[in-house]
Amino acid sequence: MRLILIRHGATEYSRARRYCGFSDPPLNDEGIRQSRQLAARLKGMRIDRVYSSDLRRARQTAEIVFPQDAIERAADWREMNFGLFEGLTHEQIMQRYPTLYRDWIRNPLEVRIPEGEGLPDLRRRVRESIFAAVSQHEHGTVAVVTHGGPIRVALCDALPLGPALFWQVEQALGAWSAIDYAAGAPGAVIVRNEVSHLAAWEAGVP
Repeated sequence: MRLILIRHGATEYSRARRYCGFSDPPLNDEGIRQSRQLAARLKGMRIDRVYSSDLRRARQTAEIVFPQDAIERAADWREMNFGLFEGLTHEQIMQRYPTLYRDWIRNPLEVRIPEGEGLPDLRRRVRESIFAAVSQHEHGTVAVVTHGGPIRVALCDALPLGPALFWQVEQALGAWSAIDYAAGAPGAVIVRNEVSHLAAWEAGVP
């Protein structure tokens, strides 16, 4: 089974570099443009099933990229709940919670943000969702429109990388990745953080 993982397009939260998590802003103009460019890039690719996070920025991206497909929305594909950090910029977090923030970045597997999730919670629900998709579509291609956190979980498992490197797995807005899963074998990363469709638009290439 091939799993296509798509990170949603830009929002005003991402423009301001705010932690978004379970917050629910819509795509901004840039995000809509990124989604349209991704739709053009993936046009003609056979997709057997489309899943999406139930948050608005992911839903809108999915609707633009896959306008003819039924989209199954699920909360398990949401971004990590950042709790006290929701809606804050890096600078604001460092002013209010400097020790907590440093500890969380250095050890995301052990440190939980108050009122939010820990990395083990995110890994658990994403792994369960991937297992379900692989089980239900053993020989097909599944697209999931989701967020940076869930994609990092999938890539860390497939590469494989330890959880300490979680934040070092780059995931651009509007990017796509692909992982192949075979029975009894770990995932194999085929495409990782692909953004050439965005660069082509910026360079004026049709």
